[in-house]
Amino acid sequence: MLKTTRHTQIQQLVNENGHVTVQQLNQLLDVSEATIRRDLDELSQGGLLLRTHGGAVKVAQADRELPILLRQSEFEIEKRRIGRVAASMVEERQTIFLGSGTTVHEIACNLRCMSNLTVITNAINVVNELADCKGVELIVIGGMLRQSELSMVGHIAEAAIKELRADIVFMGMRGVHPQYGFTNDYLPEAMTDRSIMGIAPCNVIVADHSKLGQVSTVFLAPITTAHVLVTDKDAPPDIIAALEEKGLRIHLV
Repeated sequence: MLKTTRHTQIQQLVNENGHVTVQQLNQLLDVSEATIRRDLDELSQGGLLLRTHGGAVKVAQADRELPILLRQSEFEIEKRRIGRVAASMVEERQTIFLGSGTTVHEIACNLRCMSNLTVITNAINVVNELADCKGVELIVIGGMLRQSELSMVGHIAEAAIKELRADIVFMGMRGVHPQYGFTNDYLPEAMTDRSIMGIAPCNVIVADHSKLGQVSTVFLAPITTAHVLVTDKDAPPDIIAALEEKGLRIHLV
């Protein structure tokens, strides 16, 4: 069988089933496992699938994200668990950055009783959540309002962010992919988020399982830019294993 024919069949199988193993392809295509592995490596390099240990999985293109107010009820239980676990990483006297999004907002909800905490944020919903907390000092980033996300983005925001330092950054993410990194669907926000990820020694990504394995339009940063991922137990095991191979510490909640 010609290589091009094998590649076409492999890609069809992955797209139809979501994943495939080397052993399955060995039986279906009647070629050696070494040949199958080379085929998978070549297809992965071309961005047509994601190579995993023992096989491959489909590369999923993320849909455009709904406005934040319409996303509040999506995976609500999972986001609350993620928020509680992420908030438990915060200690008094620290300075943290809270980005935008519904999952990061759940972190803020769990920080209301803390004292001697400084929170930097560019998210209006985070400001509203913590504005009346006496033990939390708020530093609010200005800039251009992205109405759908209730976040401040753009050049003014980035200039302010670069003047600040934090102990931990907490961010949500549209797409989390072992090979293609962190992606977003809005260029100005991606540029602002890139600045945010440069101000702390520890970047924590909070994302429910629907974001994992997804690729959106705008590249934000490689996976190695982050240190910790907090996600839920429905996360695809193959994706989790691939992220761990990249050095990410995973908390499944």
